[in-house]
Amino acid sequence: MPDARFELSTLGEMMLRLSVPAGERLETVTRLDVHPAGAESNVASLLARLGRRTCWAGALPRNPLGRRAADALRMSGVDLGGVVWREDGRMGTYYVEFGAPPRGIQVTYDRAGSCATELRPQDVDWEALLDTRLLHLTGITPALSPSCREVTLEALRRAKERGVPVSFDVNYRSRLWAESEAREALLPMIRGVEVLFCSAADAARVFGFHGDAETAAQAMLELSRAHSAVVTFGDQGALLWDGKAWQHEPARATQIVDRLGAGDALAAGVIHGWLQGDTSPSLSAGLAAGLRYGVTLAALALSQLGDMVVTDRQELERLSKGGAELTR
Repeated sequence: MPDARFELSTLGEMMLRLSVPAGERLETVTRLDVHPAGAESNVASLLARLGRRTCWAGALPRNPLGRRAADALRMSGVDLGGVVWREDGRMGTYYVEFGAPPRGIQVTYDRAGSCATELRPQDVDWEALLDTRLLHLTGITPALSPSCREVTLEALRRAKERGVPVSFDVNYRSRLWAESEAREALLPMIRGVEVLFCSAADAARVFGFHGDAETAAQAMLELSRAHSAVVTFGDQGALLWDGKAWQHEPARATQIVDRLGAGDALAAGVIHGWLQGDTSPSLSAGLAAGLRYGVTLAALALSQLGDMVVTDRQELERLSKGGAELTR
């Protein structure tokens, strides 16, 4: 759909991430760093910074916290016409402690009853949301509440009716639902999507596919009947399988500053490549470039504070080709 209003549209939950400065504990901290975040909004924000026309739909409270989240997307260039503003709702938050060994990252959520959990199918402007070349969804949204599961199913149904391709990131969250519940709910959602994203850990935990990355990618592609499957496996990089050819991109070297948001950045890179290939004779070439973009953007995400990556298309092109020289 090259003439669509948006190149990517998405819906989901936005939260405020409150990070404890390194070396401090949440119990005794006196100040917190604030970063708006959300799996779907992270993808929309990054693609907008790469020059793509994107929109994000969801619910936010009409208060300073909601405006803070909206401003972060607006600054990136994301269209916010699909935002439902609630007069009496609340913003979900989560608190992050960056623990040095022997502790790891510790996350404390405070998201129950947020505006996002109350989103209903009738709240969404479907005509606007689906005037897009690609709809991006994740497994987080249907886990939030029964109404959010209805919204996700409705989005998938309407996208299929209109012939809008869908990318779907499994993005399993154990604090939102059990593995068996996630598997049962997600199986019909991932069937026939254009691009399926799943970590090797989630492939094993939710769908029972153990083994190496190739085994997981092949199993996920067969299970979902997706056109392409992208399986990530941490510091080993990512693997793309479309049923015909494999492509592996190793993780890019980086200095880790903030571990959160790398998976969303990788998905945005793959989608960026897909959008390039969607208008060219070789869609597979677009995905191949996308995987290179993805591991590069994941490395950038790890090297920056906050979930939303700040970059531009010129920097991405240079870094994805191996360039890291000083620019003047």
